[in-house]
This record gives sequence, structure tokens and C-alpha cells, in this order.
Amino acid sequence: MKSLVLLLCFAQLWGCHSAPHNPGLGYRQPNCDDPEVEEAALAAVEYINKHRLQGYKHTLNQIDKVKVWTRRPTGEMYELEIDLLETTCHVLDPTPVANCTVRQLQEHAVEGDCDFRILKLDNQFSILSAKCDSSPDSAEDVHKFCPHCPLLAPRNDTRVVHAVEVALATFNAQNNGSYFQLVEVSRAKISLLPPSILVEFVVAATDCAAAEVVDSAKCNLLADKVYGFCKATVTEKVGGEDVVVTCTVFPRELVVLQPQPDGADAEATTSVVGAAVPAPLATVQLVGPLLVRDVPVAPPVHQAHYDLRNSFAGVASVESASGEAFHVEKISKEAQPGIILGPGPVVRPCPGRIRHFKV
Repeated sequence: MKSLVLLLCFAQLWGCHSAPHNPGLGYRQPNCDDPEVEEAALAAVEYINKHRLQGYKHTLNQIDKVKVWTRRPTGEMYELEIDLLETTCHVLDPTPVANCTVRQLQEHAVEGDCDFRILKLDNQFSILSAKCDSSPDSAEDVHKFCPHCPLLAPRNDTRVVHAVEVALATFNAQNNGSYFQLVEVSRAKISLLPPSILVEFVVAATDCAAAEVVDSAKCNLLADKVYGFCKATVTEKVGGEDVVVTCTVFPRELVVLQPQPDGADAEATTSVVGAAVPAPLATVQLVGPLLVRDVPVAPPVHQAHYDLRNSFAGVASVESASGEAFHVEKISKEAQPGIILGPGPVVRPCPGRIRHFKV
């Protein structure tokens, strides 16, 4: 009899120990790798890449945390913490991010951290708030596995600025089409062996012909922007420099939405606005339509990368586009599915899997 009593006591103690401290939580915590959670995370990544004006596209690397709140009267609100990695595709590149190469550790990778609130209503995701920042991998970590790999350099380093100017001049000299002006220094690395500068930068076509430019200050960017993305290596040698530059010019296509009858799907009609701009003579790849964006032209700051913090336009508060605020006090206080209340250990299957590598 005493043994039975002891057994019951131990069972009660175990149940108390394994239950969550607050069984009345108004949210559920699904597995970070559940399809529904990944769908919300991918919507967040798409939002970032669509609204960034400078720098590179980012891709999902890991989902760190998730809470799903019930929204009254309908819908759910996802609170997500996600890790991103920079890709080699510039934000102006129309290549889908799924087809973009993730920048590897030896190239001095950049990691992003984001907090999102996302409303899911009628199977559609809307971004309520977004907070992000990003940072390059530490020099120590890069040199652990690649001792001689060059590191990111400040984009306004005098050597970087010189390399970009020389590379752009070389490109325009080879170009039998429009004269291109610098828009953004995107990335730079300085190599000691051999002594060289590796730069990536954005250019835009002007209303001047490259072969006829006398005073570039009189050239104006086209009203319908045509952007290009360039990579160059400027290597020092005795008596001068070797310059190798290739540019990808993105075709400029404006998407015009035509009025549709009620209930009909909207169809996009495309018209090529930049077709009159001749293709440059240098290596060029035309890679598909480009969403219209006016990239701010500004001198580079003393940073090695474009931080995700404040680098994309759009909502930045907890209010939706309709002005409806999300209030925690409106949430049901009943325990939600996904929280284990019974005996046994409380399962919190987060963070999720790493899709690429950890920085």
C-alpha cells in the first residue's frame, strides 16, 4: 500500500515538473520546420528582397523561433525570428532568389537576423512589422579555414574608389552603346597576393553615347532607368594596372496592371521601355524583366556592406496597411494546439534546420 502511495506521489511530481509554467498561453509554438512556418518565413524573405533598394538579395538559412497567435475574429499572426544569408544576386537582379548562389564563407559571408510579425488571413500573408540587421562574418573565422582569403573592405576606401573609377572607365571605353554612370559601390575586397582590388558595383545608362562623351557631367540618367551590375579586378603591375571588368545589364521592363472585371485575375502587360539602349560591347547577360525601382544615388559610407537595418522600404510598425493594430490582449487565453500540457518533457522543436551553413 505504501509503495502505491509513493508511486502516485512521484507521478504527480513528474507531471508538475514537465508542465509549462503558464498553461494559459494565448499562442501555439509549432515546429520551426513545419511547412506552415517555412511558408511564413519565405514570405518574409520575399518582402525583404522586394523592398530593398541597395545591396544583395538574401535567402533563408534558419528559423530560430516561432509563435502563432490567434487573431480575432479570423486569421493568425506569426511572430518569427529568422537567420538569412547574403547571395551573390544584387537586389536589382530579376533572378529568383531560389536560383541565386549563396555567398560562401571564403568569400566573407554576410548573415542577417530578422524579427517579423506576419498576418495570415485567407491563406495570404501580410507583413505587419519587420526589424532586421546584418553583419559580415568575423575576420578570425574567415581566416581559420582560409588564411589568405581577402576580407571585405570599406566601400569608400580610396583604393576601392579608384578601382571602381578605373573599371567603369574601361567598361565605357569598350561600350558602343549608352554611357554608364556609377550608382552604387556594392562590395570590395583588397588582396595582397597578387596586389589587387576586387570590386562589385551598380551602374545606370545615361542619355549620352559612350563613344561621344566629352563632359560626363552633362549626361543624365534615363527617365526609364536601365541598370547594370559589374564585377572587376584591378591588379597592380610594373608601370600600370591590369583591369578586367564584366557587366550584366538588366533589361528594363515596366509592368502595367490593366483594369480587370470583378473576380478576374489581374494580368500583367509588359512593355520594353529600355530597348533603345544598345547593349554594351563588354560581356553582357540579359537575364529577364526587372521591377521598376529608383535606386538612391549616394556616396558610399564607411561600411563594408549594406546593412539590412533600415535598408528596405515598407511597413516598420505593428500596424497593417489597413491601419488595424494587433493587440495581445485580444488573444484567447485558452491553451492552443502545439503546447504539450500532459506528463512528459515539454517539447520546443526550435531552432529549425540550417539550410546552408552557420556563420
